Amino acid sequence: MATLLMVESWLQSTGERLPAVLGQAGHDYVLMTRDPSLYGGDGSGGTPHPALRHADEVVVVETNDADATAAQAQAVAARRPLAGVLTTCDYYLPTVATVAARLGLPGASPAVMQRAIRKHQVRTALDAAGLPNPRYAVAATWPEALAAAGRLGYPLVAKPVDLNAGTSVRRVDDDAHLKDAFREITAIERNTRGQPLERVVLLEEMLEGAEVSVEAVTVDGRTTVVGITDKSVVGPPAFVESGHMFPAALPPGDAAVVEAFVVDALAAVGLTHGSSHSEVIITADGPRLVEINPRQGGGYIFDLVHLVTGTHPLRLLIDLALGEAPQVGTAAAPLPSAAVPGGSAAVAFVMSPRAGEVVAVDGTEALADDPRVHRWTLPVPAVAGPPVDNEAYLGHVVTVDAAGSGARAAAESLVGSLRLHLADGTSVTPLGA
Repeated sequence: MATLLMVESWLQSTGERLPAVLGQAGHDYVLMTRDPSLYGGDGSGGTPHPALRHADEVVVVETNDADATAAQAQAVAARRPLAGVLTTCDYYLPTVATVAARLGLPGASPAVMQRAIRKHQVRTALDAAGLPNPRYAVAATWPEALAAAGRLGYPLVAKPVDLNAGTSVRRVDDDAHLKDAFREITAIERNTRGQPLERVVLLEEMLEGAEVSVEAVTVDGRTTVVGITDKSVVGPPAFVESGHMFPAALPPGDAAVVEAFVVDALAAVGLTHGSSHSEVIITADGPRLVEINPRQGGGYIFDLVHLVTGTHPLRLLIDLALGEAPQVGTAAAPLPSAAVPGGSAAVAFVMSPRAGEVVAVDGTEALADDPRVHRWTLPVPAVAGPPVDNEAYLGHVVTVDAAGSGARAAAESLVGSLRLHLADGTSVTPLGA
């Protein structure tokens, strides 16, 4: 058994599941957080989040200060052996890298991790390596944005350089749309964890083609691709991920080209250690990078990979933190009872097409009875926010197809059969169905 440091956690998806995976692997962990109440540690009587509930110890420290966190980590290490440090939260990846470097633990370079989570710096790194990029520009002021749009030409994608979950990513088709997007992006001063943002806009040419993500692990500069996931995107002018399927239904030749491109992109950024979830659009001119996420895929992609291959991306995350060679493939771990080796697994998210309080849902009985459904969750009542980013999820349905690539169609069809009843007396079909 080993003891690891966990520096903060997402509240959903990977953040919910990692504590149990650590326990199943026989490890315990120390949670380092700036605010235990974020995880239900406020004494209100509710069930604490798994990250807090399963922690062997909780250390309160200003985790938005990498030096302070590293100093506190050294204090913890002085009284109990620490074998690794990790997080599921993107915003603390550079801090984890700093802690690992200070304590002599396995990890990525802090400078590389800082570069990898800044979208404009990734673009610069690809340019320097001679890899194909969409045309792009970075604008800190409105005149700069307007001039850049004039050079690049509409349609464009406007996005912040340092947020995630699709937050404030918008398609812009004219100057008026650009002004709205620029104001939205530059108005956000801090992310959800209180960290200051750069408040600049990355403008990119609009790419056309199928969107996929490449799940991979890198050790000593050598990248192993775990597989490729496809994705559904809805909600223009926003880009909201409505579902994923693993493996992506791609011809082998296309898959090989995409994998090779991502391996080169990770090398260009300088990533030599860690998990990665790289989003790519396969254009008529070949693959083009949307962004690199130097961590395991969220949105329950880890469940899909596990169901199909037996490889659990969260177990790979633990192995990487411990400096152990991650074992990729069906021989790496026992397949789950619902495994579909050679088949496919998919997740479709339930979202309301408009904001409101969802008080009831019709059609869930069919989910419970359908043999294709591996798992579903849709708690009500629930408050539906505007469907403008991945925070709009109300629930999800995970499906499997043991015979082929039908899991995605099944998941989307099942979500489309639901009816959401709102508190104002109206009912709606989920977004994207």
